[in-house]
Amino acid sequence: MNDDQLLRYSRHILLPQIGIEGQSAILAARVLMVGAGGLGSPAAMYLAAAGVGTLVLADGDTVDLTNLQRQILHSQESVGRLKVDSGRDTLARLNPETRVIPLGRRLEGAELEAEVALADVVLDCSDNFATRHAINRACVAHRKPLVSGAAVRFDGQLSVFDLRHADSPCYHCLFPEGEDVEEVRCAVMGVFAPITGIVGAVQAAEALKLLAGCGDALTGRLLLLDALAMDWRTIRLGRDLACAVCASR
Repeated sequence: MNDDQLLRYSRHILLPQIGIEGQSAILAARVLMVGAGGLGSPAAMYLAAAGVGTLVLADGDTVDLTNLQRQILHSQESVGRLKVDSGRDTLARLNPETRVIPLGRRLEGAELEAEVALADVVLDCSDNFATRHAINRACVAHRKPLVSGAAVRFDGQLSVFDLRHADSPCYHCLFPEGEDVEEVRCAVMGVFAPITGIVGAVQAAEALKLLAGCGDALTGRLLLLDALAMDWRTIRLGRDLACAVCASR
């Protein structure tokens, strides 16, 4: 680290759980973030501010006026632009040291596999089960930690699925693909603006802890937030030994 970096990240370095070694790991890290909307906005901003070396933003959507109520990565001037391009410009102003790679398309197939394989941590900030399951399968295959978040109405949920630990479930263990699980979209049901900020910020916190090697991740736990009552609950998660995705690990 140079003198400017020592000063910029001094408040992290002062934390004994992070220190110079942990901050150096953050600076050298590559993070894949799928989704640059409500959850991806705060998560990307905190990761860039914290000095993540390379941040890959994947999202094929453009900024819509309805997004601006909660997607703080974007501004009025961004309407009509690809979210990843708008996000890249915002993050460059926030911390030009973070290299942002914008992928303005839906990641799938071999490209998704390749990006997951390159990443140190993957953040699922998407909004549909098909994408979530595809990301999970790739993370299981490449044994990459997955920080998963969701938010709709006044409700949020988060967990970490880290197949480097023998007792960790995967996303499929919690929400088996193909089962009759209701997919709730904020475009139909609405979303309380700060809930995406809260969940996205916690996703960034979990990712930074994983990169710095500090604290206890949410592996094996599902964190639930009812923002209307401002009530947090934690549910223990176990592996599904018959899981079609991770049982053969």
